[in-house]
Amino acid sequence: MKKEYNKLIRDKISEIIRENGSNPKTRILDDEEYKIELLKKIVEEAQEALETKGDKKKLTKEIGDVLEVINYLIDVFELDRQEIEKIRKERKKYRGGFDKKIFLESTEN
Repeated sequence: MKKEYNKLIRDKISEIIRENGSNPKTRILDDEEYKIELLKKIVEEAQEALETKGDKKKLTKEIGDVLEVINYLIDVFELDRQEIEKIRKERKKYRGGFDKKIFLESTEN
């Protein structure tokens, strides 16, 4: 039975699939495709974090995956880690953090 995935996978996943008795069909992405697929991957990993519903063990694993993708995004897009941290701090200073647990339901004009 054929199952479609069409997504970026970790380097050893093909080996693991073979060890489990299946035959993966893969290809190597060009640089632009790779960038796009990494951006998609961060959304996938964030969704998986949401699906843990806060289970500490599962969430820890998924946050690790999110951080792995973030590190690759920083490298591939040649982003400056210090600049990212500076902007993060500025945004927190002017827009706040999430300490107060505020949930916006709606606005009205």
